[in-house]
Amino acid sequence: MGASVTSRVSPGATQPVSIPTTEPGSTTATEPGDTTAALSATPTDHINAAATELVTRPTGAHGHAPISIGIDSWGVDYGLLDPSGRLMGSPIHYRDTRTDGLLELTRSIIDDQSLYEVSGLQFLPINTIYQLQAEADRLPQARHMLMIPDLIAYWLTGQTGAEVTNASTTGLLDVRTREWSQPLLAQLGLPPELFPELRHPGDHIGTLLPEVAEETGLPMETSVIAVASHDTASAVAAIPASGPGFGFLSCGTWSLAGVELQAPVITAASRTANFTNEAGLDGTVRYLRNVMGLWILQECLRLWGSPALDELLAAASELPKLRSVVDTNAPEFLRPGDMPARIAEHCLRTGQPIPGTPAETIRCIVDSLALAHRDALHTAAELSGTDLTVIHLVGGGSRNALLCQATADACGLPVIAGPVEATALGNALVQARAAGLVKGLAEMRALVAATQPLQRYEPQGGPSLWQEAATRLHPQP
Repeated sequence: MGASVTSRVSPGATQPVSIPTTEPGSTTATEPGDTTAALSATPTDHINAAATELVTRPTGAHGHAPISIGIDSWGVDYGLLDPSGRLMGSPIHYRDTRTDGLLELTRSIIDDQSLYEVSGLQFLPINTIYQLQAEADRLPQARHMLMIPDLIAYWLTGQTGAEVTNASTTGLLDVRTREWSQPLLAQLGLPPELFPELRHPGDHIGTLLPEVAEETGLPMETSVIAVASHDTASAVAAIPASGPGFGFLSCGTWSLAGVELQAPVITAASRTANFTNEAGLDGTVRYLRNVMGLWILQECLRLWGSPALDELLAAASELPKLRSVVDTNAPEFLRPGDMPARIAEHCLRTGQPIPGTPAETIRCIVDSLALAHRDALHTAAELSGTDLTVIHLVGGGSRNALLCQATADACGLPVIAGPVEATALGNALVQARAAGLVKGLAEMRALVAATQPLQRYEPQGGPSLWQEAATRLHPQP
């Protein structure tokens, strides 16, 4: 939740309206490792801003009273409630250093093969399963663990629960049954009562508490609906695809690169390639790899004093491509800090020219991300037996024409960029379906394709330059 978004959905149109707000789970870090989440605005602050915008913004002569609210956010992070239902301190952001070494500790309890066969999840130190290993002091006093969207829904309705798409990012959900894995919880010494009853996109969570209705000015009967509450799950639900055979890139702070499947892939090859099987809408599987995404670029801009990105991208587009590339998934790029220096050191270590200007650094980042997209999508297609014909790139990265074109070139496939607000649209469309305004996933996607601006990028050049760059990063023995 970086913004509160209101959407109007009718049989022929979808119209998201975004109201920027202070992110409830945003980090307040001024130094690397200081990533305690600041709940500097209450959920009702966000809902109030959205409700005011929706009710007072007319369509023709009339405003619109919302019929429901849906909440999505990033995955893996959570809040702990005590027996009285109060939050036990602010949630801690996944980039915090408290998880250092905990992946290895967990491997001493359960080996990678056994864990992957249960959860089907990519091995990342940010996963909830590892964060909980750092909670030995608080867990005995905790009654419930709620993922961020479920925590906000609880504050609005008083109802606890765990929406399945976000729960699937914890590493504690059985990838086959989509239920909490009781044997895994027991093996890790986690109390099963900590994990609330699961719910699914479209389920009715509850209506607004009286104090929430009073503060927001919304009717008490306003429904809170479980959507595909992992933001990527909502984004993939709004991909304007007309059939199978597409790869997806949900591109923002992270790039989530993969394919949509009907069943998980939990083979040894999939585990070795570090692919994840996350729950999608209507029983689908988001088979993907997390790529470090535009976070690296965002950190560079922060360090440079937030210069105009459009000007830097224009300058970068004039430079030779693939002069220097980095492995965007290298661990040194996970934490906040001096990203340009880390890029320079990475290039020095791999014997490549060191970017000397911000534009050269931007060019390096864009090419490196395109190369990572190429590897993730080609591997996902191979491991899942999917024949890719097109790539849909959604989210904020779809505004970056240089990245979209580089991704098309690297993958050798057309890229359809947009919508930018895919997550908000997917969220709204699940609410609309719950209200009977749209039907299935195919109709939802057709509505997005018919109403949202899209840009197509055709691949240019051959694969040889990209293959040579990949070899630079990962030399063959």
